[in-house]
Amino acid sequence: MSSVPAKRNSLGRKFWTQRYLMLLTLPAVLWIIVFNYIPMYGIIIAFQEYTPFRGVIDSPWIGFDNFRELLGDPTFRESLTNTFVISIAKLVFGFPAPILLALMLNELMFKRFKRIVQSLSYLPHFVSWVLVVGLMYTLLDPETGVVSKLLVQLNLIGSDTMLMGSEKSFLTLVVFTEIWKSIGWNSIIYLAAIAGVDPQLYEAATVDGANRFRRIWHITLPALKPTIVILLILSVGGLINSNFDQLYLMQNSMTQDAANVLSVYSYKTGLVSGRFSYATAIGLFQSVVAFVLMYAANYSSRKITKESLF
Repeated sequence: MSSVPAKRNSLGRKFWTQRYLMLLTLPAVLWIIVFNYIPMYGIIIAFQEYTPFRGVIDSPWIGFDNFRELLGDPTFRESLTNTFVISIAKLVFGFPAPILLALMLNELMFKRFKRIVQSLSYLPHFVSWVLVVGLMYTLLDPETGVVSKLLVQLNLIGSDTMLMGSEKSFLTLVVFTEIWKSIGWNSIIYLAAIAGVDPQLYEAATVDGANRFRRIWHITLPALKPTIVILLILSVGGLINSNFDQLYLMQNSMTQDAANVLSVYSYKTGLVSGRFSYATAIGLFQSVVAFVLMYAANYSSRKITKESLF
């Protein structure tokens, strides 16, 4: 019985000795509580026929009717398929890209050139999707677009091909622009992990006759393994989600079927059509599936690679 007060006193002393650190973290904790935990109260409207006039408390309860309608909705199934297709394509082509960039930057001997490449690759991350998509429409315009004219000269497309209005090229453009915008920023994590590798390992490998490729394969990549596994688990958990800004802005009358992912469909049904309960049911479905995917990826990783989030 006496150990309980002792533990409380020890915990109290730790809080007091670290009070300034606690104060520094307080704004972040409050931000998470206000914007991540308090809004979770609104999940209950997924089980209601919610109307703003009645409010959350007085809106009638309808149980799982929204979810039954959801699973029987062909538009929802189409948006779910589009979400997975786009997310898997981004994962397959986009996930290795920053790893390769980090490895190449690490091998550059000219420090000034390395800094220039890093700065140029980071820059797109800070450009909004509004500007990116507007630039795409300009460059890919069939009459005045520089890129379109170049592709026509190379006989890759026809002179009247509108790439931004083609469902065939939509997925390619989505994946390419996502990689272009995020590759530099995502490579920072891998560069930080590479910086922590002991230089003596490379020196010893060089003395033993290992070439550059073997040094990357046997030293750099094993050092990156924990980081790669953790980020891969998080990426698998995000397969059910998609970049709303990118896809909503890239859609038009000719590509709206291909761009109709869950986040866009939720926005249209919730804010545009006013079906708040139905949109909340879509969001809750996404959250549950994301949790299942991440848990499965984490479990598989723990069994295969001995690395995991928890």
